[in-house]
Amino acid sequence: MTARPEAPSLHQLRVDCIGSFLRPAGLKQAYRHHAAGAIDDAALARAQDDAIADLVAEEEAHGLPVVTDGEFRRAVFMESFSDVAGMDRWKSRWADKIKTLEEEQRSETATGRKGVNPVLAGNEPVTQRLQLRANGPRAEYEYLQGLTRLPGKASLINPDRILQSVDLDASSSIYPEITDLLADVVRMEREMVAGLREAGCRYVHIDAPGYTAYVDADSLAAMRARGDDPDALLERAIAADNEVIAAFGDLTFGIHICRGNRHSQWHREGAYDAIAERLFSELDHDRLLLEYDDERSGDFTPLRYVPHGKTVVLGLVTTKRSELESRDCLLRRIDDATQYIDIDQLAISPQCGFASDMGGNVISEQAQWRKIELVCDIATEVWGR
Repeated sequence: MTARPEAPSLHQLRVDCIGSFLRPAGLKQAYRHHAAGAIDDAALARAQDDAIADLVAEEEAHGLPVVTDGEFRRAVFMESFSDVAGMDRWKSRWADKIKTLEEEQRSETATGRKGVNPVLAGNEPVTQRLQLRANGPRAEYEYLQGLTRLPGKASLINPDRILQSVDLDASSSIYPEITDLLADVVRMEREMVAGLREAGCRYVHIDAPGYTAYVDADSLAAMRARGDDPDALLERAIAADNEVIAAFGDLTFGIHICRGNRHSQWHREGAYDAIAERLFSELDHDRLLLEYDDERSGDFTPLRYVPHGKTVVLGLVTTKRSELESRDCLLRRIDDATQYIDIDQLAISPQCGFASDMGGNVISEQAQWRKIELVCDIATEVWGR
């Protein structure tokens, strides 16, 4: 097996993918059979293995320089933090949500509209002091890396979103202080990163959808109605994200900031301007994977706050619909971005994953791969890769 790229080359990848891909029909059926008790854990694992092997072959064939397992072992992207003692109810509710989401999707026809954020719809209390039972992302990575000579990317959910998913008031008998809960979350995330590094992973992607709450008017109003100070919460979120990755200098860390993408819908809106100077300059991550596929993201002006040495991955190609973006339009948008940041600090990717949950977006697999080909072609044309 050839040597994998060292961290600096991963810092500067010119094309990227967020992580999730549409689950094939056979894998969805295997999950349904497993939920119904028709197949056992081993049979489901075999279905996952086969689907991931097929996916990696497609990623390689379509020119991606870094690959993922499509999050095919997860019902929802947040399951990186699901094998945790004390959050059993938090995990078990995903099984019910798969059914609920599928029922919603059968009844919905509109896409690209504001939808309910299912992650925050039913917060659960913790049931004991949190302890990591098993490093699920490491196990995912080990199987993935065994399939390819390309570097594999692992994904974790960030601490702020985990806190947003906990009923903090109902957890106060176990964690009287939120800072203690956050400290345990950060500790376990660091355990996961250490395990990934030990397994050979050199690119860790952090999903951080919570940051768009700090530019979304409805979310800000809800924070203030609870008596929270958004500035203090933002400061806490940035500090926690930095603590997760501290002292892992041999790894490349990307952080993805999004506004929701379930079933081709969104749940937050707002340009980066209000938080850009603080967020882009204070986060210690090497790669900022930013949504820029529609007007809800604003313009490129906030990129002027990105320090030298960081790479901004422009999420210009939407995963919410099948229509393929114009090559010329993408090239113009990259050129527009260079008014505020050097071309050597830029890269391109789809705006988000193609399936943040089992149901996936309202887009065909053929369109999914056309969009991957497009970002790879644009990267070659602009940067020579």
